[in-house]
Amino acid sequence: MSERKHVIILGGGITGLAAAFYVQKYAKETGKLVTFTLLESSSRLGGKIETIKENGFVIERGPDSYLARKTVMTELAKEVGLEKELVSNETGQAYILHNMRLHPIPEGAVMGVPTKVMPFVFTPLFSIFGKTRAVFDLVLPKRSDSSKDISVGHFFRRRLGDEVVDRLIEPLLSGIYAGKIDQLSLQSTFPQFVETEKKHRSLIVGMKKSQPKLVKTQKTEKKKGAFLTFKNGLSSFVSALKASLPEEHIKTGVKAESVERLEDGTYSVKMEDGSILAADHVIVTTPYAVTKKLFNEKLFPADFHKTKPTSVATVAMEFNEDEVSFSLDGTGFVIAKSEKTSITACTWTSRKWPHTTPKGKVLLRCYVGRADDQGIVHESDEVILNKVLDDLKKIMGVVEKPEKYYVSRMIDSMPQYEVGHKEYVKQLRGTFEKELPGVLLAGAPYDGVGLPDCVNSAKRAVESLFTK
Repeated sequence: MSERKHVIILGGGITGLAAAFYVQKYAKETGKLVTFTLLESSSRLGGKIETIKENGFVIERGPDSYLARKTVMTELAKEVGLEKELVSNETGQAYILHNMRLHPIPEGAVMGVPTKVMPFVFTPLFSIFGKTRAVFDLVLPKRSDSSKDISVGHFFRRRLGDEVVDRLIEPLLSGIYAGKIDQLSLQSTFPQFVETEKKHRSLIVGMKKSQPKLVKTQKTEKKKGAFLTFKNGLSSFVSALKASLPEEHIKTGVKAESVERLEDGTYSVKMEDGSILAADHVIVTTPYAVTKKLFNEKLFPADFHKTKPTSVATVAMEFNEDEVSFSLDGTGFVIAKSEKTSITACTWTSRKWPHTTPKGKVLLRCYVGRADDQGIVHESDEVILNKVLDDLKKIMGVVEKPEKYYVSRMIDSMPQYEVGHKEYVKQLRGTFEKELPGVLLAGAPYDGVGLPDCVNSAKRAVESLFTK
């Protein structure tokens, strides 16, 4: 990349914005003449990220935080001047709803895997049979072929049994992907468990050994939360990214219709209004269904993303403190699939993220929409609210209607990483490299659904352009 080059970035969500930032950054650092144009079909940037700030509340319509251990997001926040805006979540007890009772998640459970004996033995969440079956993990052999991808459900059921999976692991893990864990790819979602089994054979032993030891000087220190967000909401991160980029290089309300490779190796991006934009490289960050329409469908593996992305909705509710008599001693709860509830989880947001809520108020955020029951997401706001309140009345004794509420829908927002996902991505990118060199695929359909995963995917795509 020696002469002047132009990169078109399709999609103005977090992946597209991060890609634009890194193109600008690496062009400056390397002295290469590279410019970009970011195209977003909607009227706003940020994709699923959207924050409401009103009357002292900070309410997220989409994602509310990211995993602190995935540091690429924090590094980018520092680069756009938001380091001092970062806040960690408050720690506290989380619960599982089973048989319409809230059970504390046993102390020492790491992603559902027990690492402490006594809390696991005495929890009423599992039967004696379920507890005994889980202990088999200590003696079961490891898989003979750990390179073969299997489902998350199959892996954990073999090691810990159905009861622990259905009552603890499934509600904890499937909530991240809003999918069915018996179809979810282990290698593409939780590869650390593959390595744990390879190294230690037993998950219980391996996860226990992987936990940092608490030294005496740390015992009185407050436990740090595993998640980070921004004081003024995630939209402030979007605004900071946008502010770091030249305004004239960002186009909203414009839709790409197709991408075609020309004889000279450059690309022509045809817009919906008939206009044509020229590019040397194209970074595609759009949802997978949109991406397929931009190119020849023959490029895409037939079985890749054969399951439609799932939709979820959230209901954020504002209450006066005296209207919620239930003791919010913790951060919230998730719900076992066997329960006949509309909600799948509830975050006690005012407890987990105190900065989001004025004094004397309570903020709850409930989630609805399962992979095998998508109908509720498409109900009216009022119907969704009433179903959520009906559940909260039974679970928490909440009888009052909220002072204000916000129903947010994320339609087809959660790509389903089914078994074989990693190989499909490798195959697809190999095809693009051969047939459409210079067109790069990035974002949630391929490299992880978390915000840091999207940022990292964008960063790697841009780095590959600057190393050619």
